[in-house]
Amino acid sequence: MLKRVIEAWAVVVQSPAMVDQTLLELELTAMAHGGSALGRHDGRAIFVPYAIPGERITAHITQEKERFATAEVIAVLDASPMRVTPRCLHFGQCGGCQWQHMDYAAQLAFKQQVVADQMRRIGGFQDAAVYPTIPSPDPWDYRTHISVHVTADGRPGFVATDDRTVIPIHECHIIRPELREMLDSFSGEERGAGGRIRVQVGTDGDERLIASDNTNDGKVHYSIKNQKFQVTGGSFFQVNLKQAETLVDLVLNKLALIGKERVLDLYSGVGLFTAFLTQRASKVTAVESYPLAVRDAVINLDDTSNVELVEGAVEQVLPRLKGRFDAAVIDPPRAGMERKALDALVKRSPKKIVYVSCDPATLARDAKRLVESNYRLLDVQPVDMFPQTYHIEAVATFQIS
Repeated sequence: MLKRVIEAWAVVVQSPAMVDQTLLELELTAMAHGGSALGRHDGRAIFVPYAIPGERITAHITQEKERFATAEVIAVLDASPMRVTPRCLHFGQCGGCQWQHMDYAAQLAFKQQVVADQMRRIGGFQDAAVYPTIPSPDPWDYRTHISVHVTADGRPGFVATDDRTVIPIHECHIIRPELREMLDSFSGEERGAGGRIRVQVGTDGDERLIASDNTNDGKVHYSIKNQKFQVTGGSFFQVNLKQAETLVDLVLNKLALIGKERVLDLYSGVGLFTAFLTQRASKVTAVESYPLAVRDAVINLDDTSNVELVEGAVEQVLPRLKGRFDAAVIDPPRAGMERKALDALVKRSPKKIVYVSCDPATLARDAKRLVESNYRLLDVQPVDMFPQTYHIEAVATFQIS
């Protein structure tokens, strides 16, 4: 694959459209949040996808901004020892993976560095304890659900790197083998060109392997640490099941509950953390705004007596809750916590907060706000939920000062 990529770059260099364009020679020095390597030219930051810090490359500018630019690799002059041959035929065209060109150890190291950099630049934490990234047991074949788009001729496709074009997919190495089998037998005739479905693979109630999508309110079940979870199409659930268990263990270890605490579980979804918190706490109040996820949680927690499920937005629900809360788990979407939600949480003054984040930039922003509100950041633990991509999960622990 690397040979094909290099040959493609050579063609680009020789194309008429490139003849009059200036080529830059760049030394790449860091990995930026978003998955691109960072270099500088005339004092301006240049972001280069599919490159690796430590490499020397020639590149040309593809997009100009006032303070920075993005560029495309034309040739790798000095390759990093971390560079490997990507597995996938579609790498560099499909928008699903960004880091198949790096060995897995390098991916883990860069994710730790990116989290530390975001905590420093956005959060203002100069010496935050950001631990080495916990690796995924399976760097490949881990995704349990995907979004499949239908091409104009009815084939399954994924969104390209331009975030607009849909390209037909012949192979994918980060999805579960069962999903690959589905792609092989996929027919888009019923969906029509431009259609989109979100497909998830799990088990039915009798542990038979099934696949479902969110167009017919389909349901699947997942088992995490011997706890079964029903997930309706459209409800959120972690795509990497083995690392979901890692997240659960981390949250429980960081909270260190002794059985007497009242705990908040905010953005609780179908009850992934709630189910295990109820085994360690006196009472758990779970707050979720998506109705189908709440419905799933009711079923998933049916045999649990010390839980209160509340449907609604966190910023609206928190002020209405009665009593004290000793600890809180928050697992917000990529945008992080709404300011009103964070302020409402701070007013409840839980002694410990464990924040599960899927975006280090919004984690750093919210961490800064929590510290400004009398909390102390104890540590940050990156977890690799998404191998071969730049996406990073992290668990941050806060304690009231």
